[in-house]
Amino acid sequence: MQSLNHRKKITLFCTTLALAWFGASPVQAKNITYKVDKTAYEGYIVNKGKDAPLVILVHDWDGLTGYEIKRAHMLGDLGYSVLAIDLFGKGVRPTELKDKQEHTGQLYKDRTKMRALLSKALDVAKKNNLNLQKAVAIGYCFGGAAVLEMARAGMDLDAFVTFHGGLSTPEGQDYAQTKGKVMVFHGSADSMISMDDFANLTKALETNKVPHEMTTYSQTPHAFTVFDSPSYTQEADKHSWTRFLALLKTL
Repeated sequence: MQSLNHRKKITLFCTTLALAWFGASPVQAKNITYKVDKTAYEGYIVNKGKDAPLVILVHDWDGLTGYEIKRAHMLGDLGYSVLAIDLFGKGVRPTELKDKQEHTGQLYKDRTKMRALLSKALDVAKKNNLNLQKAVAIGYCFGGAAVLEMARAGMDLDAFVTFHGGLSTPEGQDYAQTKGKVMVFHGSADSMISMDDFANLTKALETNKVPHEMTTYSQTPHAFTVFDSPSYTQEADKHSWTRFLALLKTL
């Protein structure tokens, strides 16, 4: 009986052979290590070629895990390149509540550092020949709040998309420099991010004449896109994903 590793090698060989036969290139997916202020961070790239539209993906408060990698491959299967970035540091993937709160809290308190880490994504994308001319940023929960930080910082992307993310605007910040569209998917039963935050963000975007699309889902809790979790809400997940993919098709 063949070992599991041996079967995996055969499957990989057959897949590569079939792609070569039909003139296609296998998807290049890999972990990537980069440094910000001498600290190592580990992201993940799905590279579909220099002409493919790019999705910069920002993780939740447990760091870059299998959830984000699964989303990256879902997008890669549709022809998009993905750069999933790391905001905590290589090997830092908190599992305890207090650790998650500590790592996110540090960045919420130090917006300069947060912006430096987010800006580094653009440098990493350039270094890996990813397409920043057709690029959006998306984030989940904490990552959604980080994506809005990118928007307020004036980073030059086509859109900023948040799935059940933090929506409040820090004191002293606004959306006057935002260059792309803002798209928000939010559960109206979210006990962590209020509908007041949702309304205030809408007003802020309207005041600054930022193109935006704000969607709420009834009886839908926080973290509604997280597979295999108690909060997962299939209808809201599928609807928001479909609308997001429609946005990507406009790039």
